[in-house]
Amino acid sequence: MYNIDFSKPVKVYFVGIGGISMSGLATILKRAGFDVSGSDRAPSEVTDLLEKEGIKVFYGQKTENITDDIAVAVFTAAIHPDNPEYIEIKRLGIPSLTRAQLVGQLMKNYKTSIAISGTHGKTTTTSMISEILLAQETDPTITVGGMLPSIGGNIRVGGRDYFVTEACEYTNSFLDFFPDIALILNIEEDHLDFFKDLDDIRSSFRKFASLVPEDGTLIINAGIENTGYITDGLDCNVVTFGLATGDGKEPDYTADNVFYDDMGCPEFDLKVRGKDRMHIHLGVPGEHNVLNALAACAFADAVGAEETAVSKALNTFEGTDRRFQKKGTILNGVMLVDDYAHHPTEIRATMKAALSVKHKKLWVVFQPHTYTRTKAFFDDFADVLSMADNVVLADIYAARETDTLGMSSELLSEAVGKRGTASYYFPSFEEIEDFLRKNCQEGDMLITMGAGDVYKIGDSLLNG
Repeated sequence: MYNIDFSKPVKVYFVGIGGISMSGLATILKRAGFDVSGSDRAPSEVTDLLEKEGIKVFYGQKTENITDDIAVAVFTAAIHPDNPEYIEIKRLGIPSLTRAQLVGQLMKNYKTSIAISGTHGKTTTTSMISEILLAQETDPTITVGGMLPSIGGNIRVGGRDYFVTEACEYTNSFLDFFPDIALILNIEEDHLDFFKDLDDIRSSFRKFASLVPEDGTLIINAGIENTGYITDGLDCNVVTFGLATGDGKEPDYTADNVFYDDMGCPEFDLKVRGKDRMHIHLGVPGEHNVLNALAACAFADAVGAEETAVSKALNTFEGTDRRFQKKGTILNGVMLVDDYAHHPTEIRATMKAALSVKHKKLWVVFQPHTYTRTKAFFDDFADVLSMADNVVLADIYAARETDTLGMSSELLSEAVGKRGTASYYFPSFEEIEDFLRKNCQEGDMLITMGAGDVYKIGDSLLNG
């Protein structure tokens, strides 16, 4: 495998440079002195930012974009073998890396690399950890899967002491990483277009945990079933976090006296190995964020962060874009929230957070993400969506898939309706917006939910 060495900058070409993760990695290398260029299908806000960095972006992926002086090429998972640039790179014998392999190579160039994994909560916990490091004034390099207001985007190019990144299990990409500190927030069924079943997923997380070196730290949710399967025999330091169970085997980091304010935001007393440590009041709602904060606190101790930095970071943390993001008031008094939730567990957490906030009726506009996931969790989706007062279904966001597997949002809407919740399906965003304008009332809450482009509905309503 090609090894990236910051002391020896070379020419790097990104095929699909306009993606949110690829653009961040390209920026890191550019600022480290590498000659960076790449291609994408069309101009965008992201490619505009890349060009301002001095990165050459080609629009349209063509054979002539590839020159023999490129030292290494980087591909996204969306690039197929029939791509003309891919074909030319292979013909010229240019070394190549996947996006995940590049992240792993970058990790080797930092004193301490931190990888945050789990089926849910990666972006929020990565953001919390980033805020702690920023409050500690450590000048971290950060790549996060959402827009974090404090760094003005999804990337922060800092010093060489800390590298912070999310670690996704899909296609086993996180097995290419080299973490000094690894977090496992939770393990559930997902990405069943790649994994066979939950046991297959757990096996992947076990391999990920084993990547942590002897002098490193694994921070893991004690609520994961049979955590011993993941942690037994590891040479590294293992730290647990979670909510108190009352069985006498409390996690190392837990929360006591949990209370929720009128906006559903929790405050609690942090306990570390049975001893009171500090009081925390979060600016993001939901029990799931108590767990995310506990994981961040465990991380803070692993790097020796001061309590004042932890308190400052968590007590002022108000989340990232698309994570129960309060976007404003629409339609004469309707609270608009946008959320990235696209798995039943995530939706349930968002619903519980929403129900803790004062409102009249809860409207949810849901855009399922991929046919595979919709089929695998069809009944679970119907169950959790029925927690709302009114549900509106947009068409399934296909992403990388082409086979519908017999799935449709219309079928899901019918299933929600059979559970006693008013449910509607419309094939276009315009029809959904028109329906909401006519039916949402003052005091209601409207959540646009999903990992696709459903947020555009809220943006349109917000802008008139």
